[in-house]
Amino acid sequence: MAAVDGETSCSSWDSDDEYQKFIQKMNPPRVVIDNTSCKNATVVHVDSANKYGILLEVVQVLTELQLIVKKAYISSDGGWFMDVFNVTDQNGQKIMDESVLDEIVKYIHKCLGADSCFLPSRRRSVGVEPSSDYTLIELTGTDRPGLLSEVSAVLTNLECNVVNAEVWTHNKRAAAVMQVMDRETGLAISDTQRLARIKERLSYVFKGSNRSQDTKTTVTMGITHTERRLHQLMLEDRDYERYDKDRTNVNPTPVVSVVNWLDKDYSVVNIRCKDRPKLLFDTVCTLTDMQYVVFHGSVDSEGPEAYQEYYIRHIDGSPVNSEAERQRVIQCLEAAIERRVSEGLKLELSTGDRVGLLSDVTRIFRENGLTVTRAEVSTRGDKAVNTFYVRDAAGSSAVDLKTLEAIRQEIGQTVLQVKGHPDHRKSPPQESPSRFLFSSLFRPRSLYSLGLIRS
Repeated sequence: MAAVDGETSCSSWDSDDEYQKFIQKMNPPRVVIDNTSCKNATVVHVDSANKYGILLEVVQVLTELQLIVKKAYISSDGGWFMDVFNVTDQNGQKIMDESVLDEIVKYIHKCLGADSCFLPSRRRSVGVEPSSDYTLIELTGTDRPGLLSEVSAVLTNLECNVVNAEVWTHNKRAAAVMQVMDRETGLAISDTQRLARIKERLSYVFKGSNRSQDTKTTVTMGITHTERRLHQLMLEDRDYERYDKDRTNVNPTPVVSVVNWLDKDYSVVNIRCKDRPKLLFDTVCTLTDMQYVVFHGSVDSEGPEAYQEYYIRHIDGSPVNSEAERQRVIQCLEAAIERRVSEGLKLELSTGDRVGLLSDVTRIFRENGLTVTRAEVSTRGDKAVNTFYVRDAAGSSAVDLKTLEAIRQEIGQTVLQVKGHPDHRKSPPQESPSRFLFSSLFRPRSLYSLGLIRS
């Protein structure tokens, strides 16, 4: 019976987007908020017509709403999707504000409805939505010290202003998704020759001194879901392939197992690891990108550890069908969990935005022997709000205090804040002299980041 249900679902996933829109209009999603049945979490029930990728869409929406999933129960065997999520706010509290609850329901309906831009297809990866505001740049290649500094310098030299960006590194590989605009016009770059020149220069930088190593550079006009795309880029770049020695910095190591339940034609995935924000999104995103469908599942992250169990099949209706594929699923899930772990010392920068800001900041990091392992760059109005995770030349997150103070002295004591260093003490709230970094020159027009809804 389960095999028949799986075949029915897979046949519907083969349909084109217009048919899926029709099905969604006939069966709009139903969202119910329950604040009485659980004393320490708000319960969100989501029912919808089933389609490929629906679980990822729901989890992505909850992530964008900055909700923390404490428990989840997943069921999507057949033509209907029925999930229950126990969620809290960022402080671990139930959501009691009725206006906020109404916004949650409206946003889920908007994102899952027939007119939404989600509608993932088996035939493509995360799409690029056309935009006249931003030029989208995607980069993958081998990681090395100073790479972000070099990329930023090239973009500044090419008269590009980085408005939003995320950079991930894992297992000696690097991936970046950047939104840039022309320095003069404040709009996306449309000239094809200039776009080709940007792509050529960035490809040259990513290759470094080793011209034979694998790199990939894409430059287009549009926007995309950055974190989903980063997971795809890393997966395509096979960052999950490594030697055991590459995992020495991961502590504790996630425990992932995959076994086949032959009676029901499922493969059962079990994950146990330290809980952290966006963990559910990362694992579901990876399974979806590997073209596996979650038919049933449960999630429990109420304690310091998270437990996830998924009953999966490939989109062709089969369970994991070989030992090599079983190992690949395990390695890919481990990589998805680890991409946000052991990232280094956290540095937060907040200041007025200007062209070349990212290039100058990352150059100062490089000159002081720091390597950026992950970065989140955003522009809110005319203010730059950036987060960097850094390590020293030895690969340690315990960066020397003298080095940190030298960097803060050059950038600005109140502009750059150190988070999580055991020996760091807050500096007095006066601004230190800065050589040139935050002068009022080249302050851009009002720049508005691609913001997500805030609950």
